[in-house]
Amino acid sequence: MVDLPVMIQTKRLPHPSSNVTVYYPVVTEMKDATIQRNINHTIINALNELLIEQNFYAEELVELIANFEIKTNERGVLSLTLIVYSFTGGAHGMTVVKALTFDTKTGKQYELEELFKPNSDYVKKISDIIREDIKKWNVDLLDPPFKTIQKNQDFYIADTSIVIFFQLYEITPYYWGLPYFPIPLLDLKDIIKPDTPLDRMMAFT
Repeated sequence: MVDLPVMIQTKRLPHPSSNVTVYYPVVTEMKDATIQRNINHTIINALNELLIEQNFYAEELVELIANFEIKTNERGVLSLTLIVYSFTGGAHGMTVVKALTFDTKTGKQYELEELFKPNSDYVKKISDIIREDIKKWNVDLLDPPFKTIQKNQDFYIADTSIVIFFQLYEITPYYWGLPYFPIPLLDLKDIIKPDTPLDRMMAFT
């Protein structure tokens, strides 16, 4: 049975100010209404948390722009990012990105640690890869320099890679933006947990 992509509609959140624009994704036309409702509920909750963090409801808000990007929508895997930029005055605005990865067969949202085998030390392996990329790409780091990812570091799935990323000021100065580190799944194949979105994408490498 072929796992077709899920249908995605773009919705806009009403706001009285012309300087505030919020677009977000809604999953539609799934056969299982409960799974569809759970996925959409998770997306809306995550978006609302970002909007609160980015001063959507604050009087001092000058500008806010929110949108999303679909990174993977195939083989029963939906991986997307919610992106919110806001400006409340000062030198520059702030952008926050939240990634969500779902198994569309079950509606389950996956955290990073759930994608790898128990006791696989995935944190060290991924951190070592990123550390090498930082050297190779001459990435400017804040002090203290990067040592390790968090156990549930931000990530999304893009085809046959997993992309680990960091928020503004998490490891780099503002002018670097959000640093992204794509890692081919083949480099992690020995520690990927079976029956997870990564395992499903690995099957087609």
